[in-house]
Amino acid sequence: MKRILIFLTVAFAGCTVMQAQTAYSLFWKKDGVQVPEIVSGKGDLYQEVGHHGPAVENSHFALRIYFNDSGAVDVYSKTGRGMELDRYKWYPTTEQQENEGAGCDEYMVGKTVGLGGIALWDGKSEVKLKATEGRTARVGRTKKGSYAEMIAYGVLYQGDTVDISIRVDMTGRSRDAVITATELSGKPVQFLTGVNYHPGETVKCGDGFMFSWGVHPADVSATPGTIGAGMFYKPSDFGPMEVTGDMVRIISKPASSISTTVVAASTKEAELNTLRRFESYMTGH
Repeated sequence: MKRILIFLTVAFAGCTVMQAQTAYSLFWKKDGVQVPEIVSGKGDLYQEVGHHGPAVENSHFALRIYFNDSGAVDVYSKTGRGMELDRYKWYPTTEQQENEGAGCDEYMVGKTVGLGGIALWDGKSEVKLKATEGRTARVGRTKKGSYAEMIAYGVLYQGDTVDISIRVDMTGRSRDAVITATELSGKPVQFLTGVNYHPGETVKCGDGFMFSWGVHPADVSATPGTIGAGMFYKPSDFGPMEVTGDMVRIISKPASSISTTVVAASTKEAELNTLRRFESYMTGH
């Protein structure tokens, strides 16, 4: 897997912040061979693609886009020590976590779009990205880092069909990730996105930001740790923020493309490893 190695440091909240390296990953489960693109006419290869879809990482966390109708973006938490997708394929063993400091899949998306994932809004309800004309996943390198992308073709929306891309970009200059949703023909649509959370988590939001901090229900990890997930967005691009019970969500004004910035953190790492530090990062960004 190709990698970009960039080492920079900046001062933040009394600690030293190591700027992120980046890498990407996409492979078939059957052989584990990394590939730049996977195309599916049926549109749902969730069980056949490694880590269930294209993924991209920096030193602090990784994000994957599910290869199914959900439009969900999921999080892999890390210690901040380096690249892990190629080595652990998203699912390190308990021994690797304990002995090698590997990260873990501790974020539970459930039935939501997760951290910055994308659905559509038809004016009354959420519309999942059901691809009636196929789906494509891509990963690759950019001048500044790495990206992962998912495209759903032929999504039924308000009596028409639309083609929706979800792209996650990570750069060597930031620990954050930019998620861009685009209707590829330029048609205006309403995008739904946000940050999901679970009972017991701390959830805070304000003008242009939202975040959660806490323990997600045990899924892959039998003893999940405390993790943070946050989003920065441009308020003028969206309607009012809504707290639904499992998400802080925002719905865009009609547009052919929108972008948000997301960040994840964990008590496993040395930087944003407490609620106080994570909240300071989110509110002072």
